[in-house]
Amino acid sequence: MSDTYVLIHGAWHTGAEMEAVAAGLREPGHHVHCPTLAGNRPGDDRSRSSLVDAIDSAVRFIEEHDLVDVRLVGHSYGGMVISGVADRIAQRLRRLVYVNAFVPLDGESLNDMVPPHYVAMFDAVAAANGNAVSLPFEIWREAFINDADLPLAQASYERLNPHPYRTFTDKIRLREPLAALQIGKSYLNCLQDTAMPHGLPWHPRLSERLGLFRLVECPGSHEMFFSNPKRLAQAILEAGRD
Repeated sequence: MSDTYVLIHGAWHTGAEMEAVAAGLREPGHHVHCPTLAGNRPGDDRSRSSLVDAIDSAVRFIEEHDLVDVRLVGHSYGGMVISGVADRIAQRLRRLVYVNAFVPLDGESLNDMVPPHYVAMFDAVAAANGNAVSLPFEIWREAFINDADLPLAQASYERLNPHPYRTFTDKIRLREPLAALQIGKSYLNCLQDTAMPHGLPWHPRLSERLGLFRLVECPGSHEMFFSNPKRLAQAILEAGRD
């Protein structure tokens, strides 16, 4: 049976970086879409693009393509976006899949969920770059893509783009807790992901906010979209199926 997946990218990415994983989902016959969110498209004004803009762009993509029974997958920052989408158009969704992704409470920002030294770094970078943030290569190499060799770490880093900082500081508005949503929810935890320190983990600290959810775990870093897309696609299928 063919299912519909929409993959929502994380910060510094576009839909293009999701395509290697999408190929693994299409191989067994599924329909997969990889939109690029507002704020990360060429020509977008990074100084002004907001979290609401990003959420609106994902909602608009799903509605304009008339997608239903969507298995909506969010990676990292994409968890903020799929949470906002679910609050708006839950009737079009079959399941939410969070891939080492942020799970917000109403009135919470992404920065509220990251370590203070990340916030300080982001504040400084944004202040010097027109309210856009980039990730230092050292952090990318050691914490985000620690399962790759140096050439892949360098090549993937070159594909990243500046990210609108407002999407990290804006506080999301949710009409009800995500745990109350009457749709399926899964959390995919990549076990060597140290983008968030293991003392402040993705799972169970954030995953438990989903209420009843399916946990799927696999080996790999935060950036398996680059380092092991075939294995990540397999894990997403496990998390997304009924």
